[in-house]
Amino acid sequence: MFSDNKKSKHMEEITSSQNIIAQGTKINGDFNSEGDFRIDGTIEGNIKTSGKVVVGKSGFIKGTLQGTDAHFEGKFSGKLTLTGVLTLKSTAYLEGEVVVGKLSVEPGATFNVTCMMKGTVKEMNKSGQQRPEQETGKTA
Repeated sequence: MFSDNKKSKHMEEITSSQNIIAQGTKINGDFNSEGDFRIDGTIEGNIKTSGKVVVGKSGFIKGTLQGTDAHFEGKFSGKLTLTGVLTLKSTAYLEGEVVVGKLSVEPGATFNVTCMMKGTVKEMNKSGQQRPEQETGKTA
């Protein structure tokens, strides 16, 4: 009875952990994590996470980033691959290569990349109108 509750609480702590790289910190290397990242310093290397990545105004990543969702206010240079949403605030500066599921860009953001969108493909008919999405046979 009590052991299930402790196990559940421990799992919540693991999935809700956040890694913070503070302003003024510079790190070179590769990172793998299941938790979220908050980056206000500089990272040169490869980041792989199943959590969300937030890059603050003073944050800079040079290298590769693989993850689910990312929120940029700072800078990125390299290859960015996300299965979820990439959000760019007006202060964001990205250059390189981006593969993303969804993209949200505020006016003022710099987005100098080659970008490939992954996700649901909508067909266009001859008049330029979108056709309704076809059933793929997947069940909920």
